[in-house]
Amino acid sequence: MPPTIHNHKAGRDYFIGETCEAGLELKGPEVKSLRAARASIDDAFCRIERGQCWLYNAHIAHYEQGNRWNVDPLRPRRLLLHRKEIDHLAGKLQAKGTALVPLRIYFTKSYAKVLIGVGKGKSQVDKRETLKRKEHDRETRRALADARRAKS
Repeated sequence: MPPTIHNHKAGRDYFIGETCEAGLELKGPEVKSLRAARASIDDAFCRIERGQCWLYNAHIAHYEQGNRWNVDPLRPRRLLLHRKEIDHLAGKLQAKGTALVPLRIYFTKSYAKVLIGVGKGKSQVDKRETLKRKEHDRETRRALADARRAKS
């Protein structure tokens, strides 16, 4: 099963609302690199330009055996969406402070897909609040597990 590439910064920096699955237009060596999990989308973002959706700053490393067919690792890549989906996402981006954020790259059958979400940026206070909530949940789970072990 091919690996999934996650955007680890997305959940920390954005409140993710609606999500959408898009195809990813790739060259041959890029597919091989993705299947080897040699990619990063932590700094990636999406834009809608001239009626098409584009993925920027997604780093897909050179494939070792790709020689002259290798392309720029940071080149913009087109996302394959229906016209209605693009128009819908463009409408969502009209609100202030929203962005299209790639969340995951994965394979469905033999096709590379990108899960993109409409994200609203978090403030520093929100980020701290999220970290506190995660820490509290972790401590609660740990205490419950310890209580269960003590019972046994």
